[in-house]
Amino acid sequence: MEIKDRELHRITVTAIIYNKEGKYLITKRSPHKKSFPNLWTVPGGGMEVDDYINTPVTTKAGQWYYAVETTLRREVREEVNLEIEKPKYLLDLVFISPQGQPCIVLSYYAEYKSGEIKLDDDSVDYKWISVEEIKNYELIDGIGEEIEMVDKILKDNGNTLHTTR
Repeated sequence: MEIKDRELHRITVTAIIYNKEGKYLITKRSPHKKSFPNLWTVPGGGMEVDDYINTPVTTKAGQWYYAVETTLRREVREEVNLEIEKPKYLLDLVFISPQGQPCIVLSYYAEYKSGEIKLDDDSVDYKWISVEEIKNYELIDGIGEEIEMVDKILKDNGNTLHTTR
């Protein structure tokens, strides 16, 4: 596989969204998607320069803080029409897309805040599932394990909620 520019990466962010009932939101990707068609995943997508370039810089040096969080919130709104509480970092991973593009995925988790689910054209279905139901869905490799990790984090904190307001 040829990689044209070994320093350029597509940056994507994902959100494992949980609710007060201890369920996790998954969405089924459309069959027209280039990567992972018809598989279940969590909301997320690619970082765009427009996520920060048209907003005021946050440092004197012309930098933007919280650009990744801004992207994550935009993607969640676009894909499932929801608002989330403050996202918390879970992990990162890297893969090479079928088109030969190196991709960095930053995975976060966040509590559902508000909104009614409305899917965009990239998804064809959604479910709120428990950890025990993961095995019933054909998830993108690793997503089930990430949901299990979040569930353990939340339970280790003494309850199923881990809200920071």
